[in-house]
Amino acid sequence: MLTRTEMQTEHRHIQVLIVDDQASFRRAARSVVELTPGFELVGEAATGEASVAAAGALQPDLVLMDVHLPGIDGLEASRRILGASGGQAPVIFLLSTYEASDCMEDASECGAVAYLSKAKFGSERLSSAWAAARASARGWAPNNSSGTRP
Repeated sequence: MLTRTEMQTEHRHIQVLIVDDQASFRRAARSVVELTPGFELVGEAATGEASVAAAGALQPDLVLMDVHLPGIDGLEASRRILGASGGQAPVIFLLSTYEASDCMEDASECGAVAYLSKAKFGSERLSSAWAAARASARGWAPNNSSGTRP
């Protein structure tokens, strides 16, 4: 019988939660995720508070988090998601229309591993950011033999 970890290695895609207050960007990001081999959408949220609840319920491997959200912003939502993850923390990529230099310090402070510009967000960028996160985080978390989380 295969354990959960072995099953993930063989059959599971990277499960993605998209968080953005703009429905048009959520649709665009959904298309990117659906068209990127090895990734699957498991949920969407439009506010920071909803993202915390969704991440707890869905336990995604990856959260694509907008920086500017109504209610708590994406930085605080990221902190809360990571703080409540109980050992299986998702990887968080921050997304924004702002320049990377304006967000990089905030990204590292909130626990996000990457910043992606919305203007340049696409399938290749998603795949390369995930690969970079995996490469920089070998041995990152308990049960990391799944092949999904870095």
